[in-house]
Amino acid sequence: MAVKNIITGQKVNPDKLKLAQRMREQMTESERMLWERLRANRLHGFHFRCQQVIDGFIVDFYCHAAGLVVEVDGEVHQEQAEYDAERDRVLAARGLHVLRIHNEEIKQSLSSVLDRITDEITKRSQAQSSQERITPSL
Repeated sequence: MAVKNIITGQKVNPDKLKLAQRMREQMTESERMLWERLRANRLHGFHFRCQQVIDGFIVDFYCHAAGLVVEVDGEVHQEQAEYDAERDRVLAARGLHVLRIHNEEIKQSLSSVLDRITDEITKRSQAQSSQERITPSL
C-alpha cells in the first residue's frame, strides 16, 4: 500500500513544532550518530527527516518513500511502553512501519543498524511495488 503524503496539509500545534526543533538541537549521542548517516540522502539515496511531527507525535527519523519511522529508544522508553504502543498503532494506521533501535545498538554496531534500516526500506519498497502491480489504476 502506497503511503499518502503524511506531512502536507497536516495541522500541527506550534508548540509541538517548537518542541521538535528543540529535539533536533538536543539530540542524544546515538541519535546524532545515526542522523549523520541518514541525513542528506546518505543511505542509498533515501531522504529522511529528523524529529518529524506526524499526527501529533514527534518521530525521530522518517522516510516517506518507504513509509518508515525509525525510533531510537533509550531508557525512557522502558517507562513509557503503553504510550509507545499507542503511538505505533496510530502510525501503523497511516501505513507506516516503526523500526525501534536501542541506543546501545547504534553505539556498538552502527553498520548493523544501517543494514537493518536498508533491509526494511528494501522490503517495504518491494511490497509497495508488488501492491501497485496488483492494484489496478482507476
